[in-house]
Amino acid sequence: MAEKEAARPAQAAKEEQLLRRRQDLDFFKKNAERLRKRNLLTGLCIGAFVVGMFSYTILSVRQERIVEELDEEARIHIMRGPRTGANS
Repeated sequence: MAEKEAARPAQAAKEEQLLRRRQDLDFFKKNAERLRKRNLLTGLCIGAFVVGMFSYTILSVRQERIVEELDEEARIHIMRGPRTGANS
């Protein structure tokens, strides 16, 4: 008797789980096109972010080269010394 009573809740849980899976499958079948569009849009947004970040990084590195060139020019001017009326 106790075995039959223990089997009933397990059976009901399995049926409930099967019902949920069927509902989920029906939901995905009905909304597959909309979900596909959302996934595509999300993928494009992430891709655009990655390309933008990469471009920004490359641009920053180029600017660092310009700053290094300016630093080199500043070193040259410091080595030459200050320009005053006496030595110009």
